[in-house]
Amino acid sequence: MSKMLQSFSPESDGWQFMWIILAVFIIGLGISIERIIYILVKSSKGRAKFLADFGKLISSQQYDQALSLANATNLPVARIMSAIVANRAGGREGMQAACDAVFLTEAPRLTRYISLISVMASISTLLGLMGTIYGLIYTFDAVANKPASERAKALSDGIAIAMGTTLEGLLSAVPLLVIVGFLNMNSERLIQEMEEKGLKIINSLA
Repeated sequence: MSKMLQSFSPESDGWQFMWIILAVFIIGLGISIERIIYILVKSSKGRAKFLADFGKLISSQQYDQALSLANATNLPVARIMSAIVANRAGGREGMQAACDAVFLTEAPRLTRYISLISVMASISTLLGLMGTIYGLIYTFDAVANKPASERAKALSDGIAIAMGTTLEGLLSAVPLLVIVGFLNMNSERLIQEMEEKGLKIINSLA
C-alpha cells in the first residue's frame, strides 16, 4: 500500500497516470452520488403512499382530489398520473397521448448520466492499461540502457508503475460499474412502474 501511495509523488515515474485515474474516479463518483439521490430519494421517497392514496381517490371517483394530490406530489409517477387525470375528458386516446408526452420527459431524467458513469469506468481501465504499457516500456528501456548496478532498481520501478496503475484503474472502474448496475436496475424499475400504473389508471378511467 505504501508503495502505491508513493506512486502519486511527482518524484515517481508514471505519477501522472495515478492522478488522472483518481480524478476520473472522483468525477464518476460525484455523478453517481447525484444519480443515487435523484433516483432513490427524489424519485422514490413517498411513492408507495402516494400510489395508495391516489388509487383510493380514483376508485371513489374523486378525480379533482386525485388531480390535486398528483399536482402536489413531486414524483415522476405523480406527474404521469396528473397528466392522465387532467386529460380524462379526451378519452383513452387523449389520456394515452398525455401520458406518453410526460413519460418521454420523465424516463430520460431517470436514466440521464448513467452511461457517463460507465464511460468513466472504461476510461479508468484504459488509463490503467496505458500505465501498464508505460511501465513495461520503462522496464525494457532500463534493461537496454541502464548500467548493471542500476538495472535491478529500474526494473523494480518499471514493474511497480505497471502494476500500480493497473491496480488503481481496476479499483476505480469496479466500484463505478457496480454503481452503474445498481442505478440501471432501480431506474428501470421506476420506468416500468410508471408504464404499468399509467396504463392501469387509463383503463380505469376509459
